[in-house]
Amino acid sequence: MPEFDSAGISIHYELFGPENGVPVLLLHGFASNGRVNWVSTGWTDFLAGEGFRVIVPDFPGHGQSEKLYEPERYAAPAMAEDVRRLMDHLNIPRAFVMGYSMGARVATFLAIAHPERVCALVLSGMAGNLIRGVGGSEEIARALLSENPDEDPSIPPWAKGFRQFAERTGSDLKALAVCITASRVPLRGQDLRNLSMPVLVVVGEDDSIAGEPAPLMELLPETELVVLEGRNHMNAVGDVRHKKAVAAFFHAHETDCAI
Repeated sequence: MPEFDSAGISIHYELFGPENGVPVLLLHGFASNGRVNWVSTGWTDFLAGEGFRVIVPDFPGHGQSEKLYEPERYAAPAMAEDVRRLMDHLNIPRAFVMGYSMGARVATFLAIAHPERVCALVLSGMAGNLIRGVGGSEEIARALLSENPDEDPSIPPWAKGFRQFAERTGSDLKALAVCITASRVPLRGQDLRNLSMPVLVVVGEDDSIAGEPAPLMELLPETELVVLEGRNHMNAVGDVRHKKAVAAFFHAHETDCAI
């Protein structure tokens, strides 16, 4: 499995699709990893079949990348630099970038810091809460670190769900607890307004974690929006409507990725 050194941290990644295809970076959500978020849901096969070169990294503390226990290393701008270094490592000057949930936040910081590297941006599983923040980090961390969360009445059921998901993905619970409690660097409205690349927002109709689209759309008035009827944060990922909307968006902007 390929990996590279990102400022002293070992980052795992996988490649799919034709080498000469327009590159697409897929950034996974919290407590997930590249395989769970993108491979098992059919995204890599689908986009490779559309002719794209698909790059799927694991963030620090997730999947097969190095597990870290320093909060500052999990700040979204820091993880955005991991993505930028991966692009440098693979000699990719520009790419389409899609992030899901936490990955959408990292993708946004990448687009703000390095707009020349992002041909078009897809923010999926994240809308108004990209600005406000999701909340609940302390409860999630407590669930991750508890010896027996099922017997702890102070941990709400939704936080226990994160623990169950992390266990299913074979994650390092301590690393994830540090990640979720890391300082959240605020996103400034003006930084979002200044984004010049095409942006697509995709959320499930019942996705309370993403938040309502309206606050984000007010800051990005030219952005395209797709709302997946009957879908929530967990089951919106692999929806075929989701894949088709993103592929159409990328195809519509392929000339923007010309080198």
